[in-house]
Amino acid sequence: MDDAKNQGEGDVEAARRYDAAQKKFVDEGRVDDAALAAEPVDAEDERQMEQAEKAGKAHAKGEDPAVSRGSGGSENR
Repeated sequence: MDDAKNQGEGDVEAARRYDAAQKKFVDEGRVDDAALAAEPVDAEDERQMEQAEKAGKAHAKGEDPAVSRGSGGSENR
């Protein structure tokens, strides 16, 4: 087995590619267009989005304690 490919729990190269793609997306000014495209197109679409959000929140375990502290959570690392 090629140990260079085994990155354990995370794939560092994939994370770097993802981060670079996200930075490019923002730098090209595509965020506003994507946000507008994500808006519901009619009342039924809005109802479905609200239903999906409610279903997702039903599975949530609660707010991340780092968020409520307003710190980013680096103190306990």
